[in-house]
Amino acid sequence: MRLIFLGTPEFAVPTLECVVAAGHQIAAVLTQPDRPKGRGRELVAPPVKEAALRLGLAVHQPERIRPPEVTGFLKALQPEAMVVVGYGKILPQPIIDIPPYGIINVHASLLPEYRGAAPIQWAIANGETRTGVTTMRIDAGLDTGDILLRAETAIGPDETAMELSPRLARMGAELLVETLTRLAEGTLVGLAQDSTRASFAPVLRKEDGWIDWTRTAAEVYNRIRGFLPWPGSATRFREHRLQVWRARVGGEVAGPPGSLRGAKGRLFASCGGSTSLELVEVQMEGKRRMSAAHFLNGYQLGENEKLEMSR
Repeated sequence: MRLIFLGTPEFAVPTLECVVAAGHQIAAVLTQPDRPKGRGRELVAPPVKEAALRLGLAVHQPERIRPPEVTGFLKALQPEAMVVVGYGKILPQPIIDIPPYGIINVHASLLPEYRGAAPIQWAIANGETRTGVTTMRIDAGLDTGDILLRAETAIGPDETAMELSPRLARMGAELLVETLTRLAEGTLVGLAQDSTRASFAPVLRKEDGWIDWTRTAAEVYNRIRGFLPWPGSATRFREHRLQVWRARVGGEVAGPPGSLRGAKGRLFASCGGSTSLELVEVQMEGKRRMSAAHFLNGYQLGENEKLEMSR
């Protein structure tokens, strides 16, 4: 099938590779422009651009997708279908109308659950035990198009977003190839989503990473897992930012929410509902990541030490 591929993040790379390996013709790859990153603010290419160049594909990086000249360019390529995986822009109707097989999106949730930009992170943060990937035909709404295929998987009790994301990316790549095959064969019919069952996964904000110690330990732990690597999960200790990298539920309750207690090289924080969270690996502002034992050696806890919930 003759395709145009639109994608930007690392999550999209396995799908691009699988589509090429399956023998589909990629007329063009569209991805976001190179962006400045790091302290030096040097321009960095998106992962999809790097993969496309490695595969010998033509890459285009329009700053905006809506100008008529972009629509005209895509139409002139005469794609049979277009594939979108985390492109980062909402496609206008004139582009949606171009390919006869439609525009197929790989979404990292079991739609209609977790529509939006951060389905992997919010599924974990909300304590879900199962998730999956969905291929859908894009329409003018936000992840509201007809479902084509879905694949389900369990979320491990300690699995983080960093661990789940590449696993779902591989699942989505395989599902997309199967979707294209069945569309070409005429054996696949879209199923309208039940919007009454919809939930949402909005773009993550920096403030989502601040820990609210009045939540239960399980709720805090799920958010720590879900918000790795960004925005992370942080609190304040002695007026400095303290990021929690690894934790586990359990331990003695040390007092009101946010109270700290050290015991035999282990560090515990009290949470809501008379629960406790063990902080396994932390990082003080301006310092390297450290174990709880090293933290306790370097910061001798006084009585009534608390983690601040203010932002």
